[in-house]
Amino acid sequence: MAVGLGVAGLVVALGLALALVGAGLVAHARAAAAADAAALAAAPVTFRPFGAAGGPRAEAQRFAARNGARLVACSCPVNRSWDERTVEVVVARRLVLPVVGPVTVHATSRATFEPLLLLEP
Repeated sequence: MAVGLGVAGLVVALGLALALVGAGLVAHARAAAAADAAALAAAPVTFRPFGAAGGPRAEAQRFAARNGARLVACSCPVNRSWDERTVEVVVARRLVLPVVGPVTVHATSRATFEPLLLLEP
């Protein structure tokens, strides 16, 4: 009887651990998607506004927020030259895990924009 309860407890603990790992992986995937969206939105705005309400950082913040994350850092300076440029953003996404409590997951993404491609037909 005691062995059965021990095995059942072990199975429950293992199940909880797997659920926590799974929740963490899902949160990281969502943070990565938010970072990708933020970087892709900010990159072309470093060249021209293209209908954006603000600059590249504001655009990155907007897309991160729409994907449930908070913009932590944005290396996306305005560059009006026709040179290729790469932006980098870092976002954070908060989740609450049972037993563990609140956890913040960070993700980084880069996007490259080539203004000369705008001239191609």
